[in-house]
Formats: sequence, C-alpha cells, structure tokens
Amino acid sequence: MSKKHLYSPTDKMSDIICDNYSLLQVMSRFGLPLGFGDYSVEEVCKSSQVDCNTFLAVANFINKGHSRSSLPQTDISVETLMIYLKNAHHYFLDFQLPTIRRKLLEAIDCSTDNEITFLILKFFDVYVQEVRNHMNYEDQYVFTYVDNLLKGQKDENYNIKMFVSHHDHIDEKLTELKNSIIKYYPDSKKAYMMNAVLFDIFNCEKDLVSHNAVEDHLFVPAVLQLEEEVKKNLDNHNTSNKVQKAIEKEESLSRQDDLSQREKEIICCVVKGMSNKEIAENLFISVHTVITHRRNIARKLQIHSPTLLTVYAIVNKLVDISEVKVGI
Repeated sequence: MSKKHLYSPTDKMSDIICDNYSLLQVMSRFGLPLGFGDYSVEEVCKSSQVDCNTFLAVANFINKGHSRSSLPQTDISVETLMIYLKNAHHYFLDFQLPTIRRKLLEAIDCSTDNEITFLILKFFDVYVQEVRNHMNYEDQYVFTYVDNLLKGQKDENYNIKMFVSHHDHIDEKLTELKNSIIKYYPDSKKAYMMNAVLFDIFNCEKDLVSHNAVEDHLFVPAVLQLEEEVKKNLDNHNTSNKVQKAIEKEESLSRQDDLSQREKEIICCVVKGMSNKEIAENLFISVHTVITHRRNIARKLQIHSPTLLTVYAIVNKLVDISEVKVGI
C-alpha cells in the first residue's frame, strides 16, 4: 500500500494507519477507538456506527494531499462529517493549542528582559482567541444551520455560501508565529525545548490546513447538495398542499353541485333549527320525504351532525350566519 493508493472499505484499518500515521487524528475525530486488530475499515466503522464512506472520503482526501481526484463520487453523510469537524474543534481548542502554549512558556526564557519573548507569547494568545472565535462561530451558527437542514428546515436568511464568503484560513497567522520564532528568537539554554515547540507548531499548522480543506472541499459541497434536497422537498410539499387544497375545494364544490335545490332548502331549514315536522310543513312535503332527503344529504356530503352541516352551509353561503340558531 502507498499514498497513491485510494483506501477502500476492505483494507485493514491497521494497514492504512501504518501507511499514513496522520490518519490517527482522523480516526479519533470520527470517534473510532484503537484496538481494532485485523478488522477492515468497514468493520471498524460499523462497530462504532460511523458512516464508512464519509470516513474514507476524509482519509483519502487527506492522504492524497487534498487532491480533488480523491473526492468521493458517492454521497457522504453530512451528519457524520459534522461530528468529525466538531471533534476537530474540540481537539484544537481544548488540547493542541493549550499544550503548545504550555510548552512555549516552558521554552521561553522569562528570566531575561527580552521583548521578543513577550511578543511571541502575546502573539500566540491573540492567535488562539481568533481561532476560538472562528470555531465558536461555526459551532453555534453554521452547524446549527446544518442541523436544521438535516431536520428538513431551511433558514431563508442564511445559506452555506455565506459561510464560504467569510471563511478565512486560520492557519496563516500560525505561520507568522512560526517564522517569527525561527528568524528572531534569540538563542537560549532551552533551544531543544523551543525546537520541540516549533515542531508542534508545524504539525498544528499542517493539521489546520487539512481541517480548512475538508471544510472547503467536502463539507461545503455536501451542504450545498443538502440545501438543494431540502429546498426541493419543501417546494414539493408546498405544491402538494396547494394541490390538495385545490382538490378539496373542487370536491366541496362538486358535492354542493350534486345537491338538489330541495336538498339545499332542507339544509337551510335544519341549520335554522327547524324540526323534521316543521320542515315538512314549510316545504309542503311529508315528514318521510324530509327524512329521505336528510339521509341523501348526509351520504353526499359525508356529514352526519347538525353542527358540521351548519359549518358547511355557512362556508358554502347557503345561509347567513345571522340565520343560524344558537345551540345547533
């Protein structure tokens, strides 16, 4: 196996880690534990309920140096990819950057009155705050927006392209810090410790570049596709509702058209509170005929209570609401 090889579900997880040890970070951010023996990538992912296609999409993308040729041809899980990104944020903010700061403090010779040492530490703290602001924004707004998309809800005032337009690359200032130390930090008795800090900064810089690339080339396109799907579903739902309402209106009109003039007269009498005998006397027909008409009305309209018949009569303008007897 080599780094030119695209990893597949049947590859052993141990083989791809030995092929590229930086994928250990990818594993941990997907929540995949060590101790997987000789199990395949697919088996390890399945045991931890991680979408295998999404894991391989990120692993291959990073392994191929963020090459577009390694981008997946099949859909990936936006939900699984968000878990990866959230865990990456947690790693940077709560582990990697604080660890670098502790090592930096230990390596800097604070006993000397040197402005460079003070500026380096200050520069690092300002940088960490910028990273925190950047990632907190994604956690609170971008991921919340995508969570709602996954629920089928679309915020009309926001879209993923707005995130792209403000997505600055937070690795750039770390490069400046690294260069400042290399070029201007005076030699000290703890040079080996400072070199170790620089090594960590180089790794952090590389890691942040990969993080940004995954967001730009995997996460954003996946969310764009999700936005289209949600929009299509909502449009279809709205269209379906309009069609259903039109059908119901047409059926209502059709049912009304099916009523004879005599049946409409009887409906008016019923909602005015008249008894069958009173209706018969008012329309000069027998009580039996009134009962027969009322049965036909109930069958045609599928309405079996005076209350609903009253609502029907008002909606279809057979009577004025002022004519309705209270208590019907």
